[in-house]
Amino acid sequence: MTKIIGLTGGIGSGKTTIANHFMAAGIPVYIADDEARKITQSAEIIKEIKDLFGNAIFENGILNREKLAQIVFSNPEKLKLLNSIIHPVVKKHFDNWVLDHKNNSFVIYEAAILFESGSYKNCDKIITVTAPLETRIQRVIQRDKTTREQVLKRINAQWNDDQRIAKSDFVIENQTPEITKSEVGKILKILNIQ
Repeated sequence: MTKIIGLTGGIGSGKTTIANHFMAAGIPVYIADDEARKITQSAEIIKEIKDLFGNAIFENGILNREKLAQIVFSNPEKLKLLNSIIHPVVKKHFDNWVLDHKNNSFVIYEAAILFESGSYKNCDKIITVTAPLETRIQRVIQRDKTTREQVLKRINAQWNDDQRIAKSDFVIENQTPEITKSEVGKILKILNIQ
């Protein structure tokens, strides 16, 4: 049976970099945020989001993700509501994806909120990616063209590194490309033995 290896870390920690290393090694990787983005484009989900959050987060009928993010990362209850719409659909999609990869000994499930969503319960092992806070903040400001304040709101809406590390089997400190690649290699060896 295919094992599910959870890959998580706070925003800006470098999960995508780690996921790319696994992909380069031929391991199938499911990026939950990318799939959630696609799912939020379906008419059914758009309607549910509109019913909950109103028309103010839409421009010309298109969901403005930035406006939605500002609302949900400022209000934990609204974030829970949004997650209650999206997570079940992502879970179903992932379950089907795993079936498509049943010949692999393991797959990677990358999710920023692996613990917060409860998805970690379906994982056989968990990898947490960490990076210094200031590095994370700067990465997200650069990537998302956002403000420090908005990044901190997102960081504060997630579990902290200590919480994630306490429930993880592996930790990768994503500081230099060489060390990061070496850490992924070590984990791959362990996972391939099991």
